[in-house]
Amino acid sequence: MSKSLKRVRAALEAAGMDAKIEETPLARSAADAAAAIGCEIDQIAKSIIFRGDTSGAAILFITAGGNTVDAAKAAQIAGEPLGKADASLIRAQTGFAIGGVSPVGHINPVTAFFDPALLNFDRIWAAAGTPHHVFGAKPQDIFRISNAEAADFTS
Repeated sequence: MSKSLKRVRAALEAAGMDAKIEETPLARSAADAAAAIGCEIDQIAKSIIFRGDTSGAAILFITAGGNTVDAAKAAQIAGEPLGKADASLIRAQTGFAIGGVSPVGHINPVTAFFDPALLNFDRIWAAAGTPHHVFGAKPQDIFRISNAEAADFTS
């Protein structure tokens, strides 16, 4: 088991969550993940990372799979201009590789925002630290343990 997957499992257990981690085929998109799991695309919680242009910090936007992060809205919510986060920034601040970024289990605290559309479901699915693992949980639980702020940042 990878270190990233172990870290996500530990974060879920520490939060008292009974979330089942499942192995899936490589999912290059939310649509791929939804098809592999057998759920609606909006039940996939995408973890989108931007770089704060002023702070240099990774800023996480947890959004429903069918939604797109609106860069202008996201920058306003983050309180600074946003740029593209490269793989090294994402790995250094979250501990995850692109394609496996989980909303929980980061190695450093990350400012996070949560798409309220995810709260419309009984269960959502998120990356569990690798491109081949996901976990399902109540959206309220992921919202709580991600320490995210609910915000409208999608277009």
